[in-house]
Amino acid sequence: MKYSLSIEPCLKAAAPDYKVVLMEADVVNGPTPEALRKAIGEFSEGLRAVTEIPDIAVRPGIAATRRVYKALGKEPNRYRPSHEQMMRRILQGKGLYEVSALVDAGNLFSLMSGYSVGVFDSAKVQGEKLSVGVGREGEPYTGIGRGPINIEHLPALRDEAGAIGTPTSDNERTMTGPATEHIVVTMHVFGVEMPIDEAIDLARRLFEEYCGASTFEAVVIS
Repeated sequence: MKYSLSIEPCLKAAAPDYKVVLMEADVVNGPTPEALRKAIGEFSEGLRAVTEIPDIAVRPGIAATRRVYKALGKEPNRYRPSHEQMMRRILQGKGLYEVSALVDAGNLFSLMSGYSVGVFDSAKVQGEKLSVGVGREGEPYTGIGRGPINIEHLPALRDEAGAIGTPTSDNERTMTGPATEHIVVTMHVFGVEMPIDEAIDLARRLFEEYCGASTFEAVVIS
């Protein structure tokens, strides 16, 4: 793999069982294909049939993430994990925003696996050493479609230039676009929902099917 990743002690202290899955692949991005649009629709329909909004917070992956937010001093109802945000939109009848094959495949992967997932354009990532720690006071961060976000006390993924991802929102600086050819993907495991090996296989399948992924690699860091 091109990238290495380490977990900082400040995060491990609050989340001793935390693991992060780091994945990479060559891809072809483009408009959301009809098959992916249909898959998201079918998942959303199934979710609405068996889930109510109060059920979301007790889903294992979400409940564990919320507990870590509280342990770090962040209010999870104000800074909801991304997969919780998406589930709430679906159950409120708002649906998900359609962006691109890469973004929408990543969103479906997150929803199906139960984990917060970040998808980054490798060409925009600075350096090859990544780390996951805790956001600092005043640390600059622009969330995709959200503007400036206060990431103090949030789990934070950093490249050599600063924070690029949190379980709540990724940073505009490293977002994917039409020219993206290689992706770095993170899956935050604060509490196990889908078995990790199955989640990696799911990621491989979705990115291969909808984004032409090749040279897919994955490693689990704990």
